[in-house]
Amino acid sequence: MKNNRVAELEIKLEELKNLSKDKTLDVSEELKNVEKELKELKKETKKKLSAWEKFTIARSQTRPTALDYIDIIFDDFMELHGDREFKDDKTMVCGLANIGNKNFTIIAEQKGRNTKENIQRNFGMPNPESYKKGIRFMKQAEKFKRPVITFIDTKGAYPGIEAEERGQGEAIARSMLTLANLKTVVIAIVIGEGSSGGALAIGVGDKIIMLENAVYSILSPEGYASILWKDNSKAKEAAEIMKLTAEDLYKFKVIDEIIKEPEDGGAEKNVKLVAGRIKKSILKYVEELEKLPIDELVEQRYQKFRNMGEYKKI
Repeated sequence: MKNNRVAELEIKLEELKNLSKDKTLDVSEELKNVEKELKELKKETKKKLSAWEKFTIARSQTRPTALDYIDIIFDDFMELHGDREFKDDKTMVCGLANIGNKNFTIIAEQKGRNTKENIQRNFGMPNPESYKKGIRFMKQAEKFKRPVITFIDTKGAYPGIEAEERGQGEAIARSMLTLANLKTVVIAIVIGEGSSGGALAIGVGDKIIMLENAVYSILSPEGYASILWKDNSKAKEAAEIMKLTAEDLYKFKVIDEIIKEPEDGGAEKNVKLVAGRIKKSILKYVEELEKLPIDELVEQRYQKFRNMGEYKKI
């Protein structure tokens, strides 16, 4: 998605850096000018990304996964397994974590980094037992008064016959209902592709955070185009009218904060930087929300979702 000028400047910058190693040549001024122009151009190019381009970034195989962020944000993470009914679905990663003396419950949708992992993680599409496992640990978090942090990154819940037979729709609805009534702080973070009920199932939070190039919608652009126009080749057009970008959703008060990503690309360019920003937001919101009486917290969460959709200028 780079334009030609950006590519030219990157090549020139690399050449100048190599030349600067020669102490007999002074290219410092030119190097400084090229770096400045490249930075400004990348910033401008980033502003002009279309909804479809952001969707492509969000779906990219190189995009950091939930576990990448969990490993950086939290001091320790212990994964817990199983829904105690059917099996342990590895699409949903659940467990206990801490930052200093503060303990958290983590519920995260995990995509694979390669073909083997994608098969193991069911290509990031949770089965009913994933949501049942999540519900189990939501209730545990409530019992021990631990804040719940969810990481959303899925193209949707698994649509297979077996999943439907095991109550996929009911599991999603029960997960949302549990979160809506949960008597502890809930923070949801959309880190990549947040599509369909598979994403909404763990998206009922007191605060909803989105990464700048993440997307969040009721279904994928391809699915939207197939339903509306009977033509999934119109996915790009669909993405533009679905209002699925972080900027769109912030304007409509669906989310509370946008986490900026590196100016020279997506989150993969500097995972530690993005993770640091997420960590800062988590700690800020937890401190703020834990000051509220628990009944007020739950009521405020309810009203938040009842009032979604009002346009908000930025």
